[in-house]
Amino acid sequence: MCGISGFFTVPRSRSSAQMTAEVTRMTDAIVSRGPDDHGACVDGETGIALGHRRLSILDLSPLGHQPMTSAGDGGRYVMVFNGEIYNFQSLRAELEKHGHTWRGHSDTEVMLAAFVQWGIPEATRRFNGMFAFAVWDRQERALHLGRDRLGEKPLYYGWLGETFLFASELKAIRQFPGFNAAINRDALCSQIRFNYIPDPQCIYQGFHKLPPATLLTLGNSQERPQPQTYWSLRQVVEHGVDHPFSGTDQEAIEAFESMLKEAVGLRMVADVPLGAFLSGGVDSSLIVAMMQAQSSRPVRTFTIGFDVPEYNEAQFAKEVAAHLHTDHTEMYVTGQDALKTIPLMPGLYDEPFSDYSQIPTYLVCKMARQHVTVALSGDAGDELFGGYERYFVGRNLWNKFAWMPPVLKKAAAGGMTLLPPQTLNALGQVARPMLPKRLRHVPFGDKLHKLAEVVAAPGMETLYLTLMSHWKQPAQVVIGGHDPQTSITNTQGWPRVSDFTHRMMHLDMETYLPGDILVKVDRAAMGVSLEGRIPLLDTNLIEFAWTIPYAMKVREGKGKWLMRETLYRHVPKALIDRPKRGFGVPLEHWLRGELREWAEDLLSESRLKREGYFHPAPIRQKWQEHLSGTRNWHFYLWDILMFQAWLAEQK
Repeated sequence: MCGISGFFTVPRSRSSAQMTAEVTRMTDAIVSRGPDDHGACVDGETGIALGHRRLSILDLSPLGHQPMTSAGDGGRYVMVFNGEIYNFQSLRAELEKHGHTWRGHSDTEVMLAAFVQWGIPEATRRFNGMFAFAVWDRQERALHLGRDRLGEKPLYYGWLGETFLFASELKAIRQFPGFNAAINRDALCSQIRFNYIPDPQCIYQGFHKLPPATLLTLGNSQERPQPQTYWSLRQVVEHGVDHPFSGTDQEAIEAFESMLKEAVGLRMVADVPLGAFLSGGVDSSLIVAMMQAQSSRPVRTFTIGFDVPEYNEAQFAKEVAAHLHTDHTEMYVTGQDALKTIPLMPGLYDEPFSDYSQIPTYLVCKMARQHVTVALSGDAGDELFGGYERYFVGRNLWNKFAWMPPVLKKAAAGGMTLLPPQTLNALGQVARPMLPKRLRHVPFGDKLHKLAEVVAAPGMETLYLTLMSHWKQPAQVVIGGHDPQTSITNTQGWPRVSDFTHRMMHLDMETYLPGDILVKVDRAAMGVSLEGRIPLLDTNLIEFAWTIPYAMKVREGKGKWLMRETLYRHVPKALIDRPKRGFGVPLEHWLRGELREWAEDLLSESRLKREGYFHPAPIRQKWQEHLSGTRNWHFYLWDILMFQAWLAEQK
């Protein structure tokens, strides 16, 4: 795991010494991604500069140093690479049959040999892993950028005058002399709608995220090419749905367990200490079970808990760890811990990002890094196997109201919203003792108004956008902003599948997973020099998951049926079957308590007016309603707060 950066500029426009200093300054800005080693390759005659920071995981010797040059072809390719190629050993064996020999045993060396043997597009299609790379082709004088299939590893790029810049994080690009890009207000609209900025958007005008599963090639002509796809999630979805798994339930469980065990085993290859995150939920428990089944000693596992009981799941993780006999470590988080952590978030996430589980994610990564250098996680189980509540609850609600003509639906939604949420919440407080425990902390008025949005939605497409949105009309909040089109709103890119739940799962894998979940994990882990690995994003496993019929994903009102049944082979059902809470934090309470003063400063009307990015009125209204306890607007407020905190750090 590493950090990369570089630029491609007008040949001989600056000296090699100057270029070396510039690219070194860029890589030094992302030192946490690679504290173990650094390197640069500069050629003033062609205008190329490649920089690298190394976190040593495989081949800890100098033979793993980057930038690395290809062998056996006169050194045609020079590469900087961030990530891991999990099938590098099988590729290595295949390449040996073609006459390739090796200096060390790193996956970087195998990648370069693959480029020599098959060319960059075909070689990239053969990689099963997480990666972002930059390859300089000395023969063609061309720069190639590439990113993995689902976007586990980040890569930003853009132009500053006649210079093309790229890096793992924006903080490296900001170090280039003369950087002065304006804030992209349309991207800001996306951030307060979704709580992240979807690719290819970036918070800076003129800069972009390289989309997952794409390559971008820049020749010496300095033309501005578009990314080209080398793998299509849409095609995987369509093919899988058209050619479903036809075996029995038991055969599906056997096939999945075998494939997952292999994916986990590949991700346990490391020359440094390794562990796993364990929340006690289905996904992480299954990953840890597969690890422990392949380990001769207890696997190191890590979890955090909270001092607010309704958000604390640490006890569940502890029970699973005890059953699997792992070497378990836990830490409890208070509001004061959050207060100390929040000032780190803007620099850590590098552009506005407001999934508030970023706080516990960072804290568990920080704790794990004290013991291990690599940690496996259970992310992507929800997207692949139907775990999110919206897949089955939203589907069921829609089916109940879909028969209604538009006029009747509008009337029903209006009836649900006759009373304001504040009044309904107060009524819910009175009825709380009579409600089931799982509903006692649910704001009844907010839920009913949310249901009204579901009922009023004219179609499933609108329903999905509503379910995924915080600020529903962000252009009315961001001064000068426009709500840009994304993969969610551009239905032409949706797969040709009849089941809307499968379309939602595809959209989540294309947008929410790379834009939110993977960003959260990557920045939190790399911020403390920890490598995170996600077995469920194994290429073969993704393609297999999309052949699994809906009935093997969602059954009896619960998602992830196939994962659950596989896990029950290793962990008693009683330890797993409970309502899912997610990796959340008691943010609504903290904003009224420990974080109130900090938030008030960032949300003050005078400050909002002075900075000129937001209309203050809707923000101040939500802030006052939240403080009074009549509404819970913590999602919406956190979107604004994370931009405000990020903006303050740019000054």
